[in-house]
Amino acid sequence: MTNIAAPEPTDDLIAESNQRRIVIITGLAGSGMSTALKMLEDLGFEAVDNLPLSVVPTLADERREHKRPLAIAIDSRTRDFSAANATAMLERLKRDGSHKIEFIFMECDTDVLRRRYTETRRRHHLAIDRPIEDGIRRDRQLLEPLRDHADVVVDTSISTIHDLRRQLAERFALDRQPGLYVFVTSFAFRRGLPREADLVFDVRFLDNPHWDPELRDLTGLDKPVQFKVSGDPEFPGFFVRLTALLQPLLPLYNREGKSYLTIAIGCTGGKHRSVFTSELLASWLQDEGYRVGIAHRDLPE
Repeated sequence: MTNIAAPEPTDDLIAESNQRRIVIITGLAGSGMSTALKMLEDLGFEAVDNLPLSVVPTLADERREHKRPLAIAIDSRTRDFSAANATAMLERLKRDGSHKIEFIFMECDTDVLRRRYTETRRRHHLAIDRPIEDGIRRDRQLLEPLRDHADVVVDTSISTIHDLRRQLAERFALDRQPGLYVFVTSFAFRRGLPREADLVFDVRFLDNPHWDPELRDLTGLDKPVQFKVSGDPEFPGFFVRLTALLQPLLPLYNREGKSYLTIAIGCTGGKHRSVFTSELLASWLQDEGYRVGIAHRDLPE
């Protein structure tokens, strides 16, 4: 078993421990920024919404001695907002060195955003007297330059509120232990790749239990499906090669200070092969000494 230790306390890590943690959220209107900010508040952050960009560094400096971490939401509704101004503000805070800055960018597919606005009968702030699509398009254009600066990109297109809460809690919990946390998720290729995935593996080459009438309504959490998938002649060799790839790779991520890694396992429907493989991989990771989370994106709740 590989023992995964936290990084040695270098001067950089000691300095970081004395920094105040500041999480800045931006993204498309309707993507869930207000919800994310409230969730961070529930995690123990002091939350501030829609603050003018010019005021953000002042707020951070005024509360330099405060121990409570700070979460700030900014978007294109914010007075004096532009991608250039936001980038300059982020760079100023990072240069200061007194704060640990983490930047979240939230996005969502246009069709989903349009449906959300239609269902809630809200007007888009960039399309008061124009079609919603025009406002969404303009918002995306204004914000796109900031996406490349994000530490975390959160796509809420097919996420539930529970998915968002889990994702934020696992990444930003104040009592999170040091070292690499590995999150494993199964998914259906027909519903698209998980955009937060760092590593993606495809198990569609395995025999599909969907074509067995007795297994079709079951999932990879059920023993008959697990026997079916693990009994595929190709599965044992695949899993050995998968773990042989990950075993030397994950400590390198940990050594470089990466705190969160998402591994996605996909099959056609996200119900049988990917679910069983994800469960087995999560178990193996735990045996290797990692902190592990698991979810099955496309299984019904």
